[in-house]
Amino acid sequence: MTHTTAPETDPYLEVGRKLFAGEADFKWAANSLKNLPPMGQVEIAFAGRSNVGKSSLVNALTGRNTLARTSHTPGRTQQLNFFQIGGRFQLVDMPGYGYAAVEKEKVQAWTQLIHDYLRGRASLARVYVLIDARHGIKPVDENVLETLDKAAVSYQIVLTKADELKPGEIEKRLTDTAGKIAKRAAAFPVIMPTSSRTGGGIAELRAEIARLLDERGAL
Repeated sequence: MTHTTAPETDPYLEVGRKLFAGEADFKWAANSLKNLPPMGQVEIAFAGRSNVGKSSLVNALTGRNTLARTSHTPGRTQQLNFFQIGGRFQLVDMPGYGYAAVEKEKVQAWTQLIHDYLRGRASLARVYVLIDARHGIKPVDENVLETLDKAAVSYQIVLTKADELKPGEIEKRLTDTAGKIAKRAAAFPVIMPTSSRTGGGIAELRAEIARLLDERGAL
């Protein structure tokens, strides 16, 4: 698998491995702005369409099969789930968005929760927006990117299921995705292809998170 990675993350490969090899525990669940945990440690959030493979990626990063609940039924994550990782930061698993088969009122409530959280969380260092490598950025993803841009929240695109594309196809997807975020103010320019199934790109993503935490003084 080909990676679009920043050279400065290379020194963080071992740091990232150790960071995610430590303790990983569920800490808090919030289904509204009123019951979010107090702000403290740096938070890194994972967002994406339902069925994009978000829970699988969280589990792959931490080396645990059951930390985040995976399901073949999209739309199962209906709240913000906070996980304490290595005593250093909180990983936030956000509700999947864009799943039409769930009641409209529930979708609106999740969407509001996501947007409220993104707008008002000073401890939030970055959002990793997961995009299915097979399909690329869809209009429903554009809406979330727009929210992040308006809220001035730093975000980075992570392509999931990259193992399902041939080498030439993944290069094309990386180029296409880079073009779509080029003019977005809050988008971090490095796009990371990953595969929870093969482990491709997982070490690089851990290193990227470790570098970000170091910049925030959290390592």
